[in-house]
Order: sequence, then C-alpha cells, then structure tokens
Amino acid sequence: MTLSEIALLKTFTHYFLHLVFPVFIVLIFFRKNWKKAYLIMLATMLVDLDHIFANPVFNPSRNSIGFHVLHSYYAMAVYFLLFFFKGNIRIVAIGLLFHMLTDFLDFNLWVH
Repeated sequence: MTLSEIALLKTFTHYFLHLVFPVFIVLIFFRKNWKKAYLIMLATMLVDLDHIFANPVFNPSRNSIGFHVLHSYYAMAVYFLLFFFKGNIRIVAIGLLFHMLTDFLDFNLWVH
C-alpha cells in the first residue's frame, strides 16, 4: 500500500468514526430519540474549535490529545464525569468521549 493510499484510508477512517459510527451508537442506546441524539453527538464536533488556537491549525504529525485545551486530560475527566448525568448531557459526554477516542486512534494507530 502506498503512502497516499494509507493517507486516504486514514482520512476515511477518521471521518467515518466521527460522522457515521455515532449513528450506530445512538441506534443502540438512544433508539427512541436517535435523530436528536445524533444531532447532539454531531454538535460535539465543536470541541475541535480549540484547534484554531494552535499554530499551525492543522499538523498531521501532532497528537490532538493532550495538546489542545478541549482535548486535554483534564477536559476528558470532565467529559467522563458528565457521563453520570442523565438526559442530553449524557449524550454530549458520550459524543465528546468518542471524539477523544477517535482522535487518539487516528494518531496512534497509523504510521506517521
């Protein structure tokens, strides 16, 4: 597999995990209100706004986890605690935690 094919597969996998896989999560755990839950999970992508404070904004060799403020271990601890609340806040917590997992996998499971 060429480097460009690996890069394409990495990009596809990253966005699949961010945009498509959450559909399965909400269909399993929030079947009754799956559309609302999915939209809330998509809204958790706003956590990436912390990237605009980095220079450069995007660096493929940089791990977001532990670098950006909203991707810090302290922020993840808050996201974990939010999981124990009921209602929409739990959906937000799941979305944020899954986002962190996706970013972690994106950086750590691919050849740099």
